[in-house]
Amino acid sequence: MYDPTRLAALVAVAEAGSITRAAARLGYTAPALSQQLAKLEREAGAALLVRHHRGARLTAAGELLAGRARRVLDELDQARHELARLAGLSGGRLRVGTFTTAGIHLLPPVLSAFRRAHPEVELAVADYEPPGGIAAVVAGEVDLALTHAYEPATAGPPPVGVLVEPLLVEELVLVTSVGHRLSEGTGRLPVGELAGRPLISSAPTHPPRRGVERALAEAGATPAVVCESPGYALVCALVSAGLGVAVVPEMVASMATAPLSVRRLEPASFRRTISVVHRGDRSTAAAATLLALLRGGFGRGSTAPSANRPSAG
Repeated sequence: MYDPTRLAALVAVAEAGSITRAAARLGYTAPALSQQLAKLEREAGAALLVRHHRGARLTAAGELLAGRARRVLDELDQARHELARLAGLSGGRLRVGTFTTAGIHLLPPVLSAFRRAHPEVELAVADYEPPGGIAAVVAGEVDLALTHAYEPATAGPPPVGVLVEPLLVEELVLVTSVGHRLSEGTGRLPVGELAGRPLISSAPTHPPRRGVERALAEAGATPAVVCESPGYALVCALVSAGLGVAVVPEMVASMATAPLSVRRLEPASFRRTISVVHRGDRSTAAAATLLALLRGGFGRGSTAPSANRPSAG
């Protein structure tokens, strides 16, 4: 049986004519989408794409499967719509909390799928810098929220009445200006190599980042520039301008608009986990439906694809 997510990826490439453009449309990185397509090719037992310098085109097998996939996906959308009516999702309002990176790069395709299935439900999206989204769910300001936590860090249990469910785990990586000496080589860079290097510190007073900043300080990395905002767009711009190096999540590095070089770190225990906060069995029908879409889109605790692929906090 073919995975609908992979079928949607194939259809997107057929329509966009490029893996890169299809990935942007779906909210994935190009390497992540390529991985999904490679799995689909293994399932199909045939080559589905031919890559060329201007993008990608479907093979005869790819065209056949994409045509069938469109009909399958249309049927699934219709089934979701009809089931929603049975479940009382023919109206009402769904309030979603998010943080900037997820709001820009992860949430839109999921909300788009929700809207296609349930056009009568009014959507409201609010921005909460973690851990603010958790408090917003507890207070009833939103029905569910995307949040994140960093490692190394000390995280306490979630408040009573809410669940924090991991969706995606990504490593933290080193970003430097293009051509920087630390960007040379293909292996992992020991964190100790950052000792004495000018570091752009990403909001050291920001609770989710404190453990990371402490670990970097113990490795000898001293801040040269301190960004008081937890957003990463400014960090990446300063790195690109040669004012220092920074340790940021893979997604931030791969989707930054400023030119950067990226290198993985050793140890690989510097990570960020993106989670969804919800009320479990007490969730509304609309929230439960969006939660199912989030699980289907990102999987439980799945690991983000590699760092040299295709920002903000």
